Amino acid sequence: MLPHGDHTMLDIWNGSGSIGTQQQLLEARGELRRPVLDPERLINDQSAYTRTAANEIRAQFPRLPNPDLVMYVYPHLAGTQQTPVPGYSTVFPLYEKVQYALPGERLDDL
Repeated sequence: MLPHGDHTMLDIWNGSGSIGTQQQLLEARGELRRPVLDPERLINDQSAYTRTAANEIRAQFPRLPNPDLVMYVYPHLAGTQQTPVPGYSTVFPLYEKVQYALPGERLDDL
């Protein structure tokens, strides 16, 4: 890749090498160039195929549906000082406990 002769590295860097040398350098760079892969996409693609303990448990014991209820609390006065409390929304699950399906139990109909 580097030319033989009395050229210094500075001369080569500045492009004073022969035309044939420049062409060889361009060809060598072209061979080494590869498309840049998006690392985030690679991680996402591989995560579906990666086997972890959490994936195994979720696959064997999936959670049963537990819908969330959204409740709006209107603005009100609270306490003995009658402190104003602004209105807000809160979310809580319909069922108190999280239920899991047994291995092999069908979840399609739920």
